[in-house]
Amino acid sequence: MKSLRFVLSVVLVSLCTMAFAQSDAQKPVAQSDAQKSFDTLKTLAGIWTAKLTVDPPMPDMNDKDMPGQISMRVTSRGNALVHEMYAVGVPDDPTRYDHPLTMLYLDGNRLTLIHYCDAGNRPRMVARTSPDGKAVEFDFVDISGGTQRGHMHHAVFTLIDANHHTEDWTYMMPGDKPVHAHFDLQRKN
Repeated sequence: MKSLRFVLSVVLVSLCTMAFAQSDAQKPVAQSDAQKSFDTLKTLAGIWTAKLTVDPPMPDMNDKDMPGQISMRVTSRGNALVHEMYAVGVPDDPTRYDHPLTMLYLDGNRLTLIHYCDAGNRPRMVARTSPDGKAVEFDFVDISGGTQRGHMHHAVFTLIDANHHTEDWTYMMPGDKPVHAHFDLQRKN
Protein backbone atom coordinates (compact mmCIF):
# COMPACT_ATOMS: atom_id res chain seq x y z
CA MET A 1 0.00 0.00 0.00
CA LYS A 2 2.84 2.37 0.84
CA SER A 3 4.38 1.78 -2.58
CA LEU A 4 1.03 2.55 -4.24
CA ARG A 5 0.83 5.87 -2.35
CA PHE A 6 4.39 6.64 -3.37
CA VAL A 7 3.66 5.89 -7.03
CA LEU A 8 0.47 8.00 -6.92
CA SER A 9 2.42 10.89 -5.33
CA VAL A 10 5.04 10.73 -8.05
CA VAL A 11 2.37 10.62 -10.76
CA LEU A 12 0.53 13.63 -9.26
CA VAL A 13 3.74 15.66 -8.98
CA SER A 14 4.61 14.76 -12.57
CA LEU A 15 1.15 15.78 -13.82
CA CYS A 16 1.33 19.11 -11.99
CA THR A 17 4.79 19.79 -13.36
CA MET A 18 3.61 19.02 -16.89
CA ALA A 19 0.54 21.24 -16.49
CA PHE A 20 2.67 24.18 -15.29
CA ALA A 21 5.18 23.62 -18.09
CA GLN A 22 2.40 23.63 -20.68
CA SER A 23 0.84 26.81 -19.29
CA ASP A 24 4.28 28.50 -19.36
CA ALA A 25 4.85 27.30 -22.93
CA GLN A 26 1.62 28.99 -24.03
CA LYS A 27 2.70 32.41 -22.73
CA PRO A 28 4.09 34.60 -25.50
CA VAL A 29 7.81 35.17 -25.24
CA ALA A 30 8.90 38.78 -25.72
CA GLN A 31 11.28 39.19 -28.64
CA SER A 32 14.61 40.88 -28.01
CA ASP A 33 15.53 44.03 -29.95
CA ALA A 34 18.15 41.94 -31.76
CA GLN A 35 15.52 39.40 -32.88
CA LYS A 36 13.14 42.17 -34.00
CA SER A 37 15.92 43.86 -35.99
CA PHE A 38 16.98 40.56 -37.56
CA ASP A 39 13.39 39.74 -38.54
CA THR A 40 13.06 43.21 -40.08
CA LEU A 41 16.30 42.86 -42.06
CA LYS A 42 15.22 39.45 -43.35
CA THR A 43 12.27 41.17 -45.08
CA LEU A 44 14.88 42.75 -47.38
CA ALA A 45 15.62 39.40 -49.05
CA GLY A 46 15.73 39.91 -52.82
CA ILE A 47 17.69 41.79 -55.49
CA TRP A 48 18.14 45.54 -55.15
CA THR A 49 19.40 48.12 -57.67
CA ALA A 50 21.83 50.52 -56.07
CA LYS A 51 22.60 54.18 -56.67
CA LEU A 52 25.93 54.87 -55.03
CA THR A 53 27.29 58.11 -53.59
CA VAL A 54 30.80 58.16 -52.13
CA ASP A 55 32.26 60.82 -49.81
CA PRO A 56 34.93 61.87 -50.44
CA PRO A 57 34.33 61.20 -54.16
CA MET A 58 36.48 58.46 -55.64
CA PRO A 59 36.87 58.25 -59.43
CA ASP A 60 36.81 54.44 -59.56
CA MET A 61 33.53 54.23 -57.58
CA ASN A 62 30.88 55.90 -59.74
CA ASP A 63 27.38 54.45 -60.08
CA LYS A 64 26.85 56.13 -63.46
CA ASP A 65 29.70 54.13 -64.96
CA MET A 66 29.08 50.94 -63.01
CA PRO A 67 25.50 50.30 -61.86
CA GLY A 68 25.39 48.24 -58.73
CA GLN A 69 23.17 45.61 -57.24
CA ILE A 70 22.83 44.11 -53.84
CA SER A 71 21.53 40.61 -53.29
CA MET A 72 20.13 39.61 -49.91
CA ARG A 73 19.17 36.02 -49.15
CA VAL A 74 17.89 34.29 -46.02
CA THR A 75 19.69 30.99 -45.52
CA SER A 76 20.52 28.34 -42.92
CA ARG A 77 16.85 27.72 -42.00
CA GLY A 78 16.34 31.42 -41.28
CA ASN A 79 19.40 31.73 -39.04
CA ALA A 80 21.53 33.86 -41.38
CA LEU A 81 21.14 36.64 -43.94
CA VAL A 82 23.65 36.76 -46.80
CA HIS A 83 24.29 40.23 -48.27
CA GLU A 84 26.36 40.54 -51.46
CA MET A 85 27.35 43.71 -53.34
CA TYR A 86 28.30 43.53 -56.99
CA ALA A 87 28.48 45.59 -60.16
CA VAL A 88 26.04 44.70 -62.94
CA GLY A 89 27.75 43.08 -65.91
CA VAL A 90 31.01 42.37 -64.09
CA PRO A 91 31.98 38.68 -64.22
CA ASP A 92 32.02 36.66 -61.01
CA ASP A 93 35.81 36.36 -60.97
CA PRO A 94 37.08 36.77 -57.40
CA THR A 95 40.70 37.08 -58.58
CA ARG A 96 39.88 40.28 -60.51
CA TYR A 97 36.65 41.82 -59.20
CA ASP A 98 35.18 42.76 -55.88
CA HIS A 99 31.96 41.09 -54.68
CA PRO A 100 32.03 41.74 -50.93
CA LEU A 101 29.95 39.36 -48.87
CA THR A 102 28.40 40.10 -45.49
CA MET A 103 26.74 37.64 -43.12
CA LEU A 104 24.21 38.75 -40.52
CA TYR A 105 23.10 36.41 -37.72
CA LEU A 106 21.95 36.31 -34.12
CA ASP A 107 24.68 35.50 -31.63
CA GLY A 108 22.85 35.03 -28.36
CA ASN A 109 21.06 38.31 -27.68
CA ARG A 110 23.12 40.30 -30.21
CA LEU A 111 22.62 40.83 -33.94
CA THR A 112 26.05 40.41 -35.47
CA LEU A 113 27.47 41.29 -38.88
CA ILE A 114 30.70 39.90 -40.35
CA HIS A 115 31.92 41.54 -43.56
CA TYR A 116 34.15 39.38 -45.79
CA CYS A 117 36.16 42.09 -47.52
CA ASP A 118 38.38 42.08 -50.58
CA ALA A 119 40.95 43.81 -48.33
CA GLY A 120 41.53 40.35 -46.88
CA ASN A 121 39.93 40.90 -43.49
CA ARG A 122 36.70 40.20 -41.66
CA PRO A 123 35.45 43.00 -39.43
CA ARG A 124 32.76 42.06 -36.93
CA MET A 125 30.08 44.53 -35.90
CA VAL A 126 27.15 44.42 -33.49
CA ALA A 127 23.75 46.06 -34.05
CA ARG A 128 21.74 48.61 -32.19
CA THR A 129 18.27 49.59 -33.30
CA SER A 130 16.79 53.07 -33.63
CA PRO A 131 13.87 53.84 -31.31
CA ASP A 132 11.41 53.72 -34.24
CA GLY A 133 12.82 50.34 -35.40
CA LYS A 134 13.43 51.58 -38.98
CA ALA A 135 17.23 51.83 -38.75
CA VAL A 136 19.69 49.18 -37.66
CA GLU A 137 23.18 50.51 -36.98
CA PHE A 138 26.23 48.25 -36.71
CA ASP A 139 29.21 49.31 -34.61
CA PHE A 140 32.73 47.90 -35.03
CA VAL A 141 33.76 45.32 -32.41
CA ASP A 142 36.91 43.62 -33.73
CA ILE A 143 38.59 42.29 -36.85
CA SER A 144 40.26 39.14 -38.15
CA GLY A 145 42.99 39.68 -40.71
CA GLY A 146 45.19 42.70 -41.36
CA THR A 147 44.15 46.33 -41.61
CA GLN A 148 47.03 47.58 -43.76
CA ARG A 149 44.64 48.00 -46.73
CA GLY A 150 41.87 49.43 -44.55
CA HIS A 151 38.68 47.88 -43.23
CA MET A 152 34.91 48.28 -43.06
CA HIS A 153 34.10 50.02 -39.81
CA HIS A 154 30.40 50.91 -39.62
CA ALA A 155 27.09 50.15 -41.36
CA VAL A 156 23.54 51.48 -41.15
CA PHE A 157 20.48 49.91 -42.80
CA THR A 158 17.47 52.26 -42.97
CA LEU A 159 14.09 50.93 -44.10
CA ILE A 160 11.92 53.39 -46.00
CA ASP A 161 9.27 50.95 -47.24
CA ALA A 162 9.01 47.38 -48.56
CA ASN A 163 10.62 48.37 -51.88
CA HIS A 164 13.10 51.05 -50.79
CA HIS A 165 15.90 51.16 -48.25
CA THR A 166 19.29 52.80 -47.82
CA GLU A 167 22.61 51.47 -46.63
CA ASP A 168 25.46 53.58 -45.34
CA TRP A 169 28.85 51.94 -45.03
CA THR A 170 32.01 53.52 -43.58
CA TYR A 171 35.35 52.17 -44.72
CA MET A 172 38.48 53.18 -42.84
CA MET A 173 41.36 53.73 -45.25
CA PRO A 174 44.94 53.24 -44.02
CA GLY A 175 45.71 56.02 -41.57
CA ASP A 176 42.10 55.92 -40.29
CA LYS A 177 40.70 58.13 -43.06
CA PRO A 178 36.97 57.39 -43.42
CA VAL A 179 35.24 56.89 -46.77
CA HIS A 180 31.43 56.89 -46.63
CA ALA A 181 29.42 54.95 -49.21
CA HIS A 182 25.68 55.67 -49.40
CA PHE A 183 23.51 53.19 -51.32
CA ASP A 184 19.97 54.20 -52.28
CA LEU A 185 18.29 50.89 -53.06
CA GLN A 186 15.12 50.01 -54.97
CA ARG A 187 13.75 46.47 -54.99
CA LYS A 188 14.30 44.76 -58.36
CA ASN A 189 12.56 41.53 -57.35
